[in-house]
Amino acid sequence: MEDSFFQTMKLTFELAAITTLILLFIAIPIAYFLSQTKWAFKPVIEAVVSLPLVLPPSVLGFYLLLAFSPKNSFGSWLEANFDLRLVFSFEGLIVASVIFSLPFMVHPIQSGLSALPKNLSLAAYTLGKSRLNTLFFVLLPNIRSSLLTGIVISFAHTIGEFGVVLMMGGNIAGETRVASIAIYDEVEALNYDIANQYAMTLFIISFAILLFVYAINRHFMRAEIK
Repeated sequence: MEDSFFQTMKLTFELAAITTLILLFIAIPIAYFLSQTKWAFKPVIEAVVSLPLVLPPSVLGFYLLLAFSPKNSFGSWLEANFDLRLVFSFEGLIVASVIFSLPFMVHPIQSGLSALPKNLSLAAYTLGKSRLNTLFFVLLPNIRSSLLTGIVISFAHTIGEFGVVLMMGGNIAGETRVASIAIYDEVEALNYDIANQYAMTLFIISFAILLFVYAINRHFMRAEIK
């Protein structure tokens, strides 16, 4: 049981870490575009990004399962051309987790960028900096708290995912069986002690993550006031 517990927790944190890293690279350009653009179709993009917040996880997981199934055209194309089968695989869990946790990374970064004064960017452009340099060396360093919030909340949210990972990855020990699935399994089997071991571990880690975020953000706020 000990080996199974540590294997499941290791897989859970691997999934959360990889998902968060991918989300950071994806979310920054999306958040920057949404914070700067006045495009008429901006609400459409915002709605698509935010959809996982209101869509039941089982619904999103179901459509991802259909889209990536080898029995459908896109899934069979991925398998034929890239030898990649996303259904019931760890890679599939990563794809599903990135889609499901996207708003938790985009929203804090977008809010942080939107709150910055416009003359900050204009001053950088006046000094000859490109948009890319301005983003990475001027704007992002000034929204450290927003970046940290997005990173930590995305990581914590991925750890607690259930419906999407169950639909997309199933319950394969050592490959797709993450902690949230393990808790469900153990409760169904009436193994409450084991379920409590998983649940308490996630509870403590989630609390520690939130405590860390609030403490760091408080530190950043004090630094800005000084």
